[in-house]
Amino acid sequence: MVELEFSKMSASGNDFVMIDNRDGKIYERFPDMKEFVAKVCRFHHSVGADGVILIENSADYDFRWRFFNADGSEAEMCGNGGRCAARFAFMNGIAKQRMAFETVAGVIKAEVHGQKVKLQLTRPADLKLDYPVGLDDKELFVSSVNTGVPHAVLLVSDIDLVPVDELGRMIRSHKVFGDKGTNVNFVEVLDKKNVKVRTFERGVEGETYACGTGAVASGVILVEKSLVRSPVNIHTRGGEVLKIYIGDEVYLEGDAKFIYKGHLHEEALL
Repeated sequence: MVELEFSKMSASGNDFVMIDNRDGKIYERFPDMKEFVAKVCRFHHSVGADGVILIENSADYDFRWRFFNADGSEAEMCGNGGRCAARFAFMNGIAKQRMAFETVAGVIKAEVHGQKVKLQLTRPADLKLDYPVGLDDKELFVSSVNTGVPHAVLLVSDIDLVPVDELGRMIRSHKVFGDKGTNVNFVEVLDKKNVKVRTFERGVEGETYACGTGAVASGVILVEKSLVRSPVNIHTRGGEVLKIYIGDEVYLEGDAKFIYKGHLHEEALL
């Protein structure tokens, strides 16, 4: 038995392996974090998850986190993961009901009320509207914004007909988005308060049930284009409705669910 306790949590269909690493011992046991994360996140062969979150000590805030995508790459921010981290910290006495924690993207504030977590994200940056992106056989007009991580947003008339994996993969690695690429959100506006979103996430390299920072990016761009009004209800592929508040500050609100707690066995890493 590997002496590593973890918890499994889920938000909007995104699931995460949560590890309390305030003692820092995980780096001694698993010096290659990318390999460790990739093995643990394998569905059917290991725990299976969309990512791994480490909760660590912070000198100035309630805690610091490190977030890893399922492929082992480290990401600056994840809205759904942030909600899980906040509830995990509250449940384990690491932080109080209102908290602030460090991420690569900046300091994130959160408030926990039972399963529901309201997360204040970093201020959106690098907003660009309606510019052309040329693909092999077509030219698409996209908008983009960084909500802790970069997101491209495309408006569509019927979201259920969009080939998210195929088209998302092409846009995700397009040269216009640089070496690291971007997440890609396909958005259908239902009315002034409700939007459907499907997201192709880099790091996962496929469609996920929801993406918190993608929901925020979609809301920010739609408000900027006067297509919706804040707060915006984002209807995710996983069925949950996320509420996005857009003003001087930007907030993401939704459930974060505790699934189970366990100990990792060495065979999970084979």
